Amino acid sequence: MAGLSSASVRLRLIAWVAAAGGSVASSLWTAPTVVASAFLVAWGAEAAQFVISQGLALALLAWLQTLPEFAVEAAIAWDAGRDPARLHFAIANLTGAIRLLLGFGWPVIFFVCAFARWREGRRGSPLAPIRLARDHAVEVLGLIPGLLYWVLILWKGSATVLDAIILLALYGIYLWVLTGHPPHDTEQLTEAPPVARWAVRQRGWRRPAAIGGLFAVGGTVLFVCAHPLVESLLGVALLLGVSQFFFIQWVAPVLSEFPELVSTVNWARRVTHAPMALMNLVSSNINQWTVLAAMIPVVYGYSHWQHHGTWAPFPIDAGQSVEIRLTLLQTGLGVMILLSMRFGALAAATLLALWIVEVAVPSARGMVAIVYSIWMAILTIGYAVRPQYLKAPRDFWETLRARTRSAGLH
Repeated sequence: MAGLSSASVRLRLIAWVAAAGGSVASSLWTAPTVVASAFLVAWGAEAAQFVISQGLALALLAWLQTLPEFAVEAAIAWDAGRDPARLHFAIANLTGAIRLLLGFGWPVIFFVCAFARWREGRRGSPLAPIRLARDHAVEVLGLIPGLLYWVLILWKGSATVLDAIILLALYGIYLWVLTGHPPHDTEQLTEAPPVARWAVRQRGWRRPAAIGGLFAVGGTVLFVCAHPLVESLLGVALLLGVSQFFFIQWVAPVLSEFPELVSTVNWARRVTHAPMALMNLVSSNINQWTVLAAMIPVVYGYSHWQHHGTWAPFPIDAGQSVEIRLTLLQTGLGVMILLSMRFGALAAATLLALWIVEVAVPSARGMVAIVYSIWMAILTIGYAVRPQYLKAPRDFWETLRARTRSAGLH
């Protein structure tokens, strides 16, 4: 019966793809269009950091880049509210997207940057760590509140609308802290691409209009084209026999995170922008643990009310708990690595290797979780023995003091 049910669902999905116009041919125009829109919003973010703080610009960029993921997650949560058998898909997509960005995206940034250093013949080792700026400590520590609250949700065994409100509040506090950072000095404008330089050099109302236009055009094109791209590749995956769970946990996040990977790889190959690329993904991780996660109980509860007549909290069963715990461990490890305000070759290679293992050998996830835990314990001991390497908290408080001083002067 399980086999028949799976085959039936797959046939329905294929029929849905065909009815929606999804085809392999459509990817020939949607893929390059999505790439172009990713560059537009990335250029908008590069220009915006000379008007607002870089962190706030990256937060706005993360919102635009994750629009496809929000659409996918909302559809899955709605289906889960209608059919309890699809509950696990909602958590699979959320956790898969988070682990993809951290386990694959972070290492890719490092190795693209290292290759660019080697190709350009820059001084020093190509494998030198990526060093973060002081104000990046806000993004690094900004991951912690969402993680801690998800530990509480995991303990409760369900996610409610109240949890969604608290997660949104945590994200709001994160944005508020980012607003206190000053914009970049225009002396650094020479490192920006021509389109970003053009937008910043506009006078008066034309400058915000130009920057906003890059975000608006890129975001609109991305929103319009991302869905048919996902549809076309969804049809291919289903016809090739890819399992639903594997598709939703790994293939769908790759497609929905595609714009982020495009912009971050482009920044990483410019070497000096590698920290910005890394913070782009960290900002997206914060968005996923708070705003994206908050959407799940709201959409699920409303769907359950529409289909069954009662509003219900989103339940977390044993299988979902395993996925959430593994993702919490991976993200917690990522935070602990970045507490030193640098990201090195060993960390990048090991994170990538562990991600590949958990994707290729699902039965090894327990072992991967143990490795994450041991690594975190080693880092904890290391920071206790050498507290000078624990830079992120000091940098964070320094940015807050600088903000307070600046507010006092005004």
